[in-house]
Amino acid sequence: MIINTTLSGEKKKVVEKVSNGVNVNGYVWMPSQNGNFQPEIASGTDVVIVGAGVAGAALAYTLAKDGRRVHVIERDLSEPDRIVGELLQPGGYLKLIELGLEDCANESIDAQKVFGYALYKDGNDTKLSYPLENYPSDIAGRSFHNGRFIQKMRERATALINVTLEQGTVTNLIEEKGTVKGVMYKNKAGEEMRSYAPLTIVCDGCFSNLRRNLSTPKVDNPSCFVGLILENCELPHANHGHVILGDPSPILFYPISGTEVRCLVDVPGTKVPSVANGEMAKYLKNVVAPQVPPQLLKSFLAAVEKGNIRTMQNKSMPAAPQPTPGAILLGDAFNMRHPLTGGGMTVALSDIVLLRDLLRPLTDLNDAPALCEYLESFYTLRKPVSSTINTLAGALYKVFCASPDPARKEMREACFDYLSLGGICARGPISLLSGLNPRPIHLFLHFFAVAVYGVGRLMIPFPTPKRVWLGTRLLLGASGIIFPIIKGEGVRQMFFPATIPAYYRAPPLQ
Repeated sequence: MIINTTLSGEKKKVVEKVSNGVNVNGYVWMPSQNGNFQPEIASGTDVVIVGAGVAGAALAYTLAKDGRRVHVIERDLSEPDRIVGELLQPGGYLKLIELGLEDCANESIDAQKVFGYALYKDGNDTKLSYPLENYPSDIAGRSFHNGRFIQKMRERATALINVTLEQGTVTNLIEEKGTVKGVMYKNKAGEEMRSYAPLTIVCDGCFSNLRRNLSTPKVDNPSCFVGLILENCELPHANHGHVILGDPSPILFYPISGTEVRCLVDVPGTKVPSVANGEMAKYLKNVVAPQVPPQLLKSFLAAVEKGNIRTMQNKSMPAAPQPTPGAILLGDAFNMRHPLTGGGMTVALSDIVLLRDLLRPLTDLNDAPALCEYLESFYTLRKPVSSTINTLAGALYKVFCASPDPARKEMREACFDYLSLGGICARGPISLLSGLNPRPIHLFLHFFAVAVYGVGRLMIPFPTPKRVWLGTRLLLGASGIIFPIIKGEGVRQMFFPATIPAYYRAPPLQ
């Protein structure tokens, strides 16, 4: 629900009256609509940020570094404990460097460098390395404990004098005549508060309760992740993520510290076996364990026995903004993709760099309608990075899942063998996945190169009616996977962004 509120002349007088002495905690007391008084953040805030996760903390730091006065409201300031958001692709690490936050993902949190992936299928494996030859030696992916990374960024943000980080739960956006003026929230003590600013940025994560005010979301729940931590074991390919094309769906392994390996078991659908009654442990031992590489099996079974099994629903949601004066959505509140490829933080950090650059020429954010019109360009300019990573994540997940359909089986086989060819067949897709090559057309071409490669294999040594029919179904199946995802991203925005009028928006006159 959106709360409508106004700043009457009487209220303005109260601000003037108390601002000289009562404002010791950064608050002034304001009359609410029912006549009671409630605290409100004193004037002087440029940006209110809802959420201090990866997106919110990074955004607070970069805007404050540009001289903005930022008020960040986060539901829980204790260190997060999540089983996703642990792998930052090289493209995302480059964005972290642009923001000046690269030291948040280094040895201080025991972050591990990641140089690519190892792909496993039916006992065979292939190594796919990131194309990093033309980058400095420090450029690579990074994997870590998500909570440690976030806490580091929060520390960096709050070290700046113009950042106020507060624990509180935002309940509503404050709107006046179609323009968002700030937020209403409950602070740690349970008091109802208000914070006003010319621009409110909502980045309160995948479970956002505010996104429906600023977008028309269509959330899909393709699967769940079951998370384990394997201790004191060595991955077959050091400093690489490992993807097992399992049955019914992929299994992931990657390091998150010098002594720990994260295992994520994908379970299709919205329901998983119960952890409480032991069904999950039985599933992991009987169904998943036989598919785990031998080098990791002992540690995997030990982790299952230890019992610290976590689950999380995976979500996918194309960006569907409703441009609203005074507010903008970012991060998982705005756009999500299947976490199989670890692209979420790369998209978020790329969006933050873009938004920072768009806001930099503006000294005054108070003309909300003009600012809203100008920021419509953000939704188009972000597309090369976001649509490439989003589409690849959705398409790879569907290709990598096991299926009884012979055509889907052939597509899965073709994808593994195509990547195993090496050269451009491996470098092209891995450069897309890593965020180093944000070109949707390259993704489109490689995806259908895999399909054509699969059809070509079926025609050898000679085509038969059955093989031709299977090849036709393979191509149709490939189209059925990728085209709905592209449609959700927006064909025009994805491939022809320069035809969108907002692409050319200039900053409003100050």
